[in-house]
Order: sequence, then structure tokens, then C-alpha cells
Amino acid sequence: MKISNEITAYATTRGVTEVLHFTTGNGLIGIFATGAVLSRDRLGSNQYIKHIYAPNCTDRLKDEDWTDHVNLSISHVNGYMLGISANKWHNDGETWWAVLAFDASILADPGIYFTTTNNTYHGCVKRGTGIEALRELFADSVEWGHYGYRKTRYQGMPPSWTTDPQAEVLYPGQLSINRLTAVYVRDGENLDHVNGLLEVFPNVPRVPVTVKPEVFQ
Repeated sequence: MKISNEITAYATTRGVTEVLHFTTGNGLIGIFATGAVLSRDRLGSNQYIKHIYAPNCTDRLKDEDWTDHVNLSISHVNGYMLGISANKWHNDGETWWAVLAFDASILADPGIYFTTTNNTYHGCVKRGTGIEALRELFADSVEWGHYGYRKTRYQGMPPSWTTDPQAEVLYPGQLSINRLTAVYVRDGENLDHVNGLLEVFPNVPRVPVTVKPEVFQ
């Protein structure tokens, strides 16, 4: 309990209020239908999801030991990965995206790993559990990539943002949407899509669905 309390207190001190996960429209259907964000390993085995499953990332060989975890970001999405997913892997002109926001209290759940940068940067990523590992995500300087590059906190940077926007929260297995606090979309058309899905899946928590294009930057 001490560790959980320390994590919650630290997140509160930094002003962290939400943990984010981006997904395609089809992915959102699956999440609403199953009541959880499932890890990649669990998506393919689900009898409902496997018919509409299209992974955000086409190739997970670089972090194949971590595919039974849900990839999340603290306070702002990993814009680099979202850009690749939207503009390269799912660039069909039809795929739309949503960002799910979960209460920051999930950071204290058991089995979570924190990574200072993209989990695939094996040469420099710092990965661990507990309060000290979480603090590393907000260090003054964080190494990232493959060539000794570093991300440094800049003046005016929100304290709730991780030093490297590619820092990850790796949530084991599946994350229940009972902890969902909001859904963000790019525009009014996507807003209508989500509201329509909420009518189809009445058991989904009735959280605010908001047009926030800035969330996707």
C-alpha cells in the first residue's frame, strides 16, 4: 500500500490527472464491446475482436516480450507513434482515431512498468516498477533513440508531461473501461461516431466525449 500511496501522491504533486491510450475507430468498437483495452496478445484470441482487429503498430518484434501489456502515455499522447500509425500504417483515408483518458489512479495498479522512452529503444530505455521508476520519466534529461540523443525538460514545460513524449506506461493484460474518464476526438464527425457507439453499447461508462484536436498533436 505504501508504494501505491507514494505513486498516487507523486502523480498528484505533478498535476497528472489522466493516462491516455489512442486507438482506431474499429479499436474503439472492440474496447466498448469487451469492456476493456486488451493487450496485443489478448486481441487476437478474442472471438469478437479478431474479426475487426487492426493493430496500431504493424510489427512488435522489437518489444515482443511486452505484447501482453497495454501501451499508455501520461498526460499527452505519443504523437510520434500516433503520426506513424495514422499516416503510414493506417493511411487509407477511412480510419479515424480516438484517445481514451483513464484516471491517473491506475498508475498505482499492480504489475505496471514505467519506461523513460519508447520501450523498443533497448540501448537506452530505463524500465522499472514503483515510485522511483515513475520519477525517472520526469527526469531533467532522458536519453532516447539509438545515437545518444537526449530529451531535456524545457522552461514552461507542464510538470505533468513526461520528459520524453515517448515514455510509456505498460499495463499488464487488460485495462477495464470502468476507469475511463473521457474520450477525445478530432472533429464533430468523429464525435458523432463515438456517441453512436455509446448507444450501441449501453454498458460503457457515460463519460464526456469532447472534440480536442490538440490532444492528437
